[in-house]
Amino acid sequence: MRIVVIGGTGLIGSQVVKRLGEHGHDAVPASPNSGVNTVTGEGVKEVLQGADVLVDVSNSPSFADDDVMNFFTAATTNLTEAAREAGVGHYVALSIVGTDELPDSGYLRAKVAQERLIRESGLTYSIIRATQFFEFAGAIANSATVDGEVHLPHGGVQPIAASDVAAVVARTAATEPVGGVLEIGGPEELTMDGWIRTVLEQRGDERKVVSDPRAKYFGTLLTGKQLVPNAGAQLQPTSLQDWLAAGN
Repeated sequence: MRIVVIGGTGLIGSQVVKRLGEHGHDAVPASPNSGVNTVTGEGVKEVLQGADVLVDVSNSPSFADDDVMNFFTAATTNLTEAAREAGVGHYVALSIVGTDELPDSGYLRAKVAQERLIRESGLTYSIIRATQFFEFAGAIANSATVDGEVHLPHGGVQPIAASDVAAVVARTAATEPVGGVLEIGGPEELTMDGWIRTVLEQRGDERKVVSDPRAKYFGTLLTGKQLVPNAGAQLQPTSLQDWLAAGN
């Protein structure tokens, strides 16, 4: 199959392209660097000609509320319109567990808008909602650092390895559409502050992680298990200790 991967040079996309290629598919990475700009529409129709599947694992370059909303609405509108015109048979999009439970987060509101545009597009689709990636731990710690201390909520989280996410996305793209939402997460439930504390300690980072109920994550308060996948989610094998033991 010819499978176009939007965001195909990023953390997830590059691994998806590699996995699909190894299984004999014609996997085409598409990004602004290859002349495909989903926000302006440049190159979108051209790259989708003859495509059987469209995979969207792209992300906004800015997480400011207005910027991220504009990115996902413009990009998804252009992609769904071009996919319909090209006769693409399967639209696969990567989203986030808890998108519709945390409306105070501008980023997650934008993901809700993206999902809605896909559902209403008339295309056959699969939306994969993943939990936070282990690979984001350092960036989360840095964004939450105040006067040398890392302030994070104690809410639940079930982080996942990026390689496991890529495996699920690639497998979904190469098989029958879900026709709805598939949730995936790591094998173990942690707390946000506990997860980041473990990573920093493993890396010899001496910053103190403070459990702070007022600390926000992507602009919202975590009061419980909004970022934990629901019952029936497909839990992936790589644990936090496995990931750290691999030298991450």
